[in-house]
Amino acid sequence: MPRVVLAVDGNAIVHRAFHSQATSGFRDADGRPMWAVRGLLAQLVAAVDRVDPDLVVVGFDDPAASVRRERWPQYKAQRPDKLDTLVDQLTAAADVLCGLGLQVVVPDGLEADDVLASVAAQAPALDATTVVMTSDRDAFGLIDAHTRVLRIINGGVEASPMLTPERLELMLGVRPEQYRDFAALRGDPSDNLPGVKGFGPRTAARLLAALGSVPAAFADLDADGGRVVEAIGPARAARLAEPASRAAWDLNCQVMTMHPHVAVDLSGEVGALPLPVEAVRATYSGQDLHWTTAAALRALARDGSGPVAPAVEPSWAPRPARRTHPPLPPRRASDQLALF
Repeated sequence: MPRVVLAVDGNAIVHRAFHSQATSGFRDADGRPMWAVRGLLAQLVAAVDRVDPDLVVVGFDDPAASVRRERWPQYKAQRPDKLDTLVDQLTAAADVLCGLGLQVVVPDGLEADDVLASVAAQAPALDATTVVMTSDRDAFGLIDAHTRVLRIINGGVEASPMLTPERLELMLGVRPEQYRDFAALRGDPSDNLPGVKGFGPRTAARLLAALGSVPAAFADLDADGGRVVEAIGPARAARLAEPASRAAWDLNCQVMTMHPHVAVDLSGEVGALPLPVEAVRATYSGQDLHWTTAAALRALARDGSGPVAPAVEPSWAPRPARRTHPPLPPRRASDQLALF
């Protein structure tokens, strides 16, 4: 049984690499755009090297259907259509990862977030812990005693924070179980989900620190509203009491709720490390990731027999792994706190 599962938001990481690596314009021998796929593969090596998982599951959005958009047509309605070069690379990424031997899950009508939520929900029953790798904030609500979030930011995996319940509260002022309330109050313009007017992250955090939850705040407003007024002042309390505010918060909560029942196989049958040496070598060499192949063999195949990677690498590529399985103590000062 796996001890640690790395759950990867395939869509988010490919999107990020698509924009950050666009200047390379890399295409394969058949002329297909592949620069975002290469970025995903490089980030995957760095994440596996840092987390040392036993199993890797990668989720992608269903490109053909969306339960959320069908129920709430306004969801993401403002977004332009994806560029063909991005659509092609999302499909290619799933194919490449399957060929590598990882578990790739594309749930019918759902999104990568729902795959991440399902891994996090189902892993504890197998005495496993989860590290979620994503660049999105949506996964913050999954953090608990069994789940951490590796939030990918500028600088790649090594520069990215590993968020625990304590670190999330320090960063945002809310606990993970409060995060959905927090996000629903604040809204998400990128998903075309307006928040409650006048409620930015600081006001939302103050309200939740004082009342614990938004339903508790509404209950207080239905009484005399004294606690809400004390927490955020009379003007914002009056704004929160408006029917439109309650409706906006409720809608956002519904749309933002993840589905934790996607079928994922955490038995170790698919996606378990180490991966076959030849599959790793063929995948990374096939994408001209020659400087990353040795690191990929060590991290993904637990094989240290490959050639040493060149000393000078492109700035976006991960450093070659400097350990073999099992891991040595973390290299970075910020990682001295245990993952779990």
